[in-house]
Amino acid sequence: MVEFICHLMCYWTSLIILLVLCLFLRPPGSHASVSYKPNIVLILADDLGIGDVGCYGNDTLRTPNIDRLAKEGVKLTQHIAAAPLCSPSRAAFLTGRYPVRSGMDAIDDSRVILWTGASGGLPPNETTFARILQQQGYMTGLIGKWHQGVNCESRNDHCHHPLNHGFDYFYGMPFTLVNECQITKRPEKNGVFRAKYWFYTQIIAIAVLTLGIAKLAGLVSVPWKIITCFAWFGLLFFASWFSSYGFTRYWDCIIMRNHEIIEQPMMVERTTSIILREVVSFIERNKHGPFLLFVSFLHVHTPLITTEMFRGKSRYGLYGDNVEEMDWMVGRVLDVIDKEGLKNTTLMYFASDHGGFLETHEGKAHLGGWNGIYKGGKAMGGWEGGIRVPGILRWPGVLPADAVIEEPTSLMDIYPTVAHLAGGRLPQDRVIDGRNLMPLLQGSAQHSEHEFMFHYCGVYLHAVRWHQKDSGALWKAHYITPVFQPEGAGACYGKGICPCIGEGVTHHDPPLLFDLSRDPSEAKPLTPGIEPLFDTVISKIERAVQEHRRTLTPVPPQLSFFNIIWKPWLQPCCGTFPFCWCDKEGDSAYTAL
Repeated sequence: MVEFICHLMCYWTSLIILLVLCLFLRPPGSHASVSYKPNIVLILADDLGIGDVGCYGNDTLRTPNIDRLAKEGVKLTQHIAAAPLCSPSRAAFLTGRYPVRSGMDAIDDSRVILWTGASGGLPPNETTFARILQQQGYMTGLIGKWHQGVNCESRNDHCHHPLNHGFDYFYGMPFTLVNECQITKRPEKNGVFRAKYWFYTQIIAIAVLTLGIAKLAGLVSVPWKIITCFAWFGLLFFASWFSSYGFTRYWDCIIMRNHEIIEQPMMVERTTSIILREVVSFIERNKHGPFLLFVSFLHVHTPLITTEMFRGKSRYGLYGDNVEEMDWMVGRVLDVIDKEGLKNTTLMYFASDHGGFLETHEGKAHLGGWNGIYKGGKAMGGWEGGIRVPGILRWPGVLPADAVIEEPTSLMDIYPTVAHLAGGRLPQDRVIDGRNLMPLLQGSAQHSEHEFMFHYCGVYLHAVRWHQKDSGALWKAHYITPVFQPEGAGACYGKGICPCIGEGVTHHDPPLLFDLSRDPSEAKPLTPGIEPLFDTVISKIERAVQEHRRTLTPVPPQLSFFNIIWKPWLQPCCGTFPFCWCDKEGDSAYTAL
């Protein structure tokens, strides 16, 4: 009897082991369905061109860690940003919706949030992916750049703040890097306006001085009271504009932890160290998961803050140094994920918010990125160089390794993808433009769910692409294109950034048509004489545009002139305004790199 029981126990033990092996061991090339909530790490670079990365064809800059991600995961070759500038693109990324739906795009050339103390920003009624994952039990964190606004009506209402949009933890810049953050750089923000204001101030001063001298010499009979009034007017005019532009480093270059200001102004020489410290700390604190971590790099935006360890080490000047430092930072994130044993339970994603900035320079030195074979760059809503970005996802055992997907995808797709993986429910009261990527990534779907994609510059539709799945053609129609300066230069060097409307653009009727599957660099527009399907394709796209516009509803414009101007009563301040200064990091911020 004892022997029978022993045999029976051995039998059941063997059966249980066999069942476990069947459940957890898969033949090579197969990918598991997921029955748990993975950790999610989203890494977004700032202004990185698709041509700046090794695995996308760059053989000059060294990006071994980003290349490693692609080798161990899936590389997307047609990954598209919903806007070519920071604020609208990131709003679309966070919400899965074209920025025109949330009011996060503009009717003029002020197409980003221009001040930390502005009232515009991501509306509180928008539901970010962080909010959905937070509701599913995730610990959610954002480390790095925000650029979606802070306050609405008072200095501490924090209506646009990350903590009001589903993030449990925030450490970083509520705004974005500008040259003013680095004392040695020439001022960047609204340089044209600042020069005009200074010119007007000088005119007023000269007029007051001339009147005063003429009065003393008895040449005019203007009362001293009027001269004094002119002098006070000039002083108030100067104070009104210099109080904002003259102290940009104090108003915008700040670091916050949650709602608390940690550095004002930020100490740029230690920012890289702090960002890495915070990333590592967040992962270590939440390694038992599940967690969502959005690492929003300040790299590779000007003024290209780069540590001494990487200065002069690349073959492409300061910009190349900054790219290689950012890649090293990606490597440090990968290292902590591996060290904590989270590699196989973590979905990692890397992308850029839009294309490289072609026009930025300092003297003869070019400080922007390279967009490979693609025409155009940052701020250009239609040309591929402004909106086609790197897109890499890694999840060992769930996603294939060293895979390439050449279907149209969008930064907005991350929203429904992570919501699906977390078991969350998408909002049912609004249009979600992103699509769940998992079927495409795992190979159960052969084609992207995106048939049409709409490319905006501000609130103006510049181009539309149509993925004709049955033929493999990828048509793209341009309704509006920027006028390059000088002609044929590929960028707007005369203006510093390409406009969306006005004299700086060309309207096309009929639209310029390209087949990106045959002409990805958009070098040769098709004509009815060359392309027999020209009229059919244009008609199909125009019907799609009409249908798309029927889904748009009026919303408050977050980037209107009133919402983006600096408002002193909204300015975050560490101290008593206007004496805003603090350094709560101190020497503790200097950690070994």
